[in-house]
Amino acid sequence: MNPFNEKPMPIINSFQNWKCQYPRQYNPREVDPYTKCRIILMNGTEFEANWFSHQFQRHTDNMDLRRELALVRMVEKEQQLKGSMLKPISETALQHTIGYEQLAVDLTAELAKREPDCYVKKAFDFALLEDFDHLYRYANQLEMEEGIIAERLVGRYTEIMPARPTLAHHRFPTDNVRRNINAKTADKQTVLSTMIITAAEQQTMNYYMNIATFGTNDLSRKLYQEIAQVEEEHVTHYGSLMDPNATWLEMLLWHEYVECYLYWSCYKTETNSYVRKLWEANYNMEVAHLHKAVELLNKYEGKEWQQVIPDGEFPAPLKIGENIDYVRGILHDTVQFTTIKEDYEKVEDLSPNSEFFKWQEIRNNPIQQVPSHCVIGAHIRRYRKDYRFQVAPNPIKELRPRTCDNTAVGRVPGAAESSDFICN
Repeated sequence: MNPFNEKPMPIINSFQNWKCQYPRQYNPREVDPYTKCRIILMNGTEFEANWFSHQFQRHTDNMDLRRELALVRMVEKEQQLKGSMLKPISETALQHTIGYEQLAVDLTAELAKREPDCYVKKAFDFALLEDFDHLYRYANQLEMEEGIIAERLVGRYTEIMPARPTLAHHRFPTDNVRRNINAKTADKQTVLSTMIITAAEQQTMNYYMNIATFGTNDLSRKLYQEIAQVEEEHVTHYGSLMDPNATWLEMLLWHEYVECYLYWSCYKTETNSYVRKLWEANYNMEVAHLHKAVELLNKYEGKEWQQVIPDGEFPAPLKIGENIDYVRGILHDTVQFTTIKEDYEKVEDLSPNSEFFKWQEIRNNPIQQVPSHCVIGAHIRRYRKDYRFQVAPNPIKELRPRTCDNTAVGRVPGAAESSDFICN
């Protein structure tokens, strides 16, 4: 499929009345977990496209161009809101959070498995373990708050158990910045993946930042507060991979291409017939946006789209699915790693004066007050053990005990064993 070869619809035909903009909500007891993941993914993708357009407008004084951006941007906003309204009223914020973390785990794993750039794959694998641990923390809070076990919400497709503990995720801010790719020389899959994961993590960060104050108790609010700050690290981590040297109009073209690719992928892999029709309709809208970006690129920079995206054919559809074995492998190999400047090192190889240890002392002293740790402690006190869903014992033996929360793995030298990252 090459969206550049498609005949675009008039953009004005994308606008809908209020009745059409408000969709039928999915049934939380019947919906496939990955339908929810796709909805969250596309909500984040539309948010990224909309806010990129806002930033573009603020960096140009060309009124004709600003008006063109405003037209497309309103369609993007309608798409985002309509997609987000698929979530039912009866689904609580914490239940919805489980979907966010399942998406983070299985989307990241899928992108990592197809990533040809070793450095970019390391970035995926590293943060994957952290989102995996977040899922475990939120799942324990969910059972305490609502009496619901999260394995039902994830359809038993995604395991729920500790990984690199959340309190080990807190790193000195300058250690979260990665080296950027060059969009003109990188593999198309790499450009797509860096943009997709940045949008997804940005949406997660925004959701947690906004939902934190609506927590039903202090512990829930504190957990969102802590993990929202880790998501800030992740957005820096992934966003810094993107090419900063591309022009605004080149990036506009890439944004529209990413949206076309993702809506096409959702359409190809969706199991819910109602939602599938929505993905198809949005794909057709995005083809029109893509062709508008082509027009603007040619008009204002004198470039053809092939100079930015030489091959318009989509890669294989992005299918979000089960990745249990893959995640277990990454957990086994890399749990003791952290980031230092633009690279990755085992905790035991760091200098005692490392910024990592200094930041840990600032953030996590005393450990008894770290929210992600307190959640597991509270669950153990109430139920005599933590909550997990796992198909086999944890690959890290130090993380197998269920009556205490490990606070050493990933942050204390020698707390576990790790080998190294593996490239494709």
